[in-house]
Amino acid sequence: MCHADDSNPPPLPDDLVLALPPLAGGAAAEITTATSADGTPFSVALALSSQPREPAVVIVPDVRGLYRFYAELAERFAAAGHHAIAIDPFGRTAGAPGERDADWDFWPHVRQTTPAQLQQDIHAATHVLRERGAAPTFAVVGFCFGGAHAFLAATNPDIGLSRAVGFYGKLGDGSRLGIPSPAEEAVHTQMPVLGLFGGADEGIPEADRAKFAESLRTAGVDHEIHVYPDAPHSFFDRKQDQFADASADAWRRTLAFLAD
Repeated sequence: MCHADDSNPPPLPDDLVLALPPLAGGAAAEITTATSADGTPFSVALALSSQPREPAVVIVPDVRGLYRFYAELAERFAAAGHHAIAIDPFGRTAGAPGERDADWDFWPHVRQTTPAQLQQDIHAATHVLRERGAAPTFAVVGFCFGGAHAFLAATNPDIGLSRAVGFYGKLGDGSRLGIPSPAEEAVHTQMPVLGLFGGADEGIPEADRAKFAESLRTAGVDHEIHVYPDAPHSFFDRKQDQFADASADAWRRTLAFLAD
């Protein structure tokens, strides 16, 4: 589990919130449906900024899918000036349009979700953003399970992404998630990457982070790997109250990376 049932995204630092009047309805996320290239409908939470800047953001959640945390996270990105859309990765096997509830059995669906399928879904989400007036550049931002998939998506130039951000995405043996090792696959990365990790995250050891950085150097892409020494897994969501400084810094680094 990557976050508690009642967690909310960390607040944006005040200086990162647009000091502009919102559009009618503000940045409140709209729960709607996208359709992947294989015909699969899946739920998304779309939040539009009052004064959008590039890139628009596709959010890939952790194993809980399109949970309320990620709809609100899309709203946070919109408040910072980026159109954002959070996707549900499990439309093929779990159905159930709309947001996921707090107690659904996600593991069987995690193991059935392939990188190729999820990358189709990311691509479909960019089409929704275009239809709503987003600029033609897109970034993927993923968390935990979604962070690993964001790193894998960065190896695929056909999705139409310009950069990738992963919060504590698993890097080593991906057999538990049913995916290849992102640290090894990173040699094929096609775009700038930002990786944010907790130094106290036992599931992502320093050796895996070093291998990931080595692969990104081999790929020849701009990249930043930042480690918060005492932070655990999920410091940005489940542990955000205890790690407020790390969460605020992660916001700053992510938005600076998107703006660079």
